[in-house]
Amino acid sequence: METTYTQLRGKLAAVLDRVVEEQEVVIVRRKRGGDVALVPAGELASIMETAHLLRSPKNASRLLRALRRAEKGSGKPEPLAKLRREMKLEPGR
Repeated sequence: METTYTQLRGKLAAVLDRVVEEQEVVIVRRKRGGDVALVPAGELASIMETAHLLRSPKNASRLLRALRRAEKGSGKPEPLAKLRREMKLEPGR
């Protein structure tokens, strides 16, 4: 969905509800440029976590290999706690 800043001001609550309820990204076009996106907070957190995990080429390669194994059904299930330790991720992150 796209809207302008002026239109957004008049229906801010409804647009924010739509972003949250429908997990929809809204692009706000501004006359001065510098458009802005309204993104559900959970979606933004997911994007940021993915970017963090893929930042290292070695880790990105490992994750993509694991994804291919999972898609083929040839992977072995591992406990989440073990994976977090291996990836050096804090619990709940």
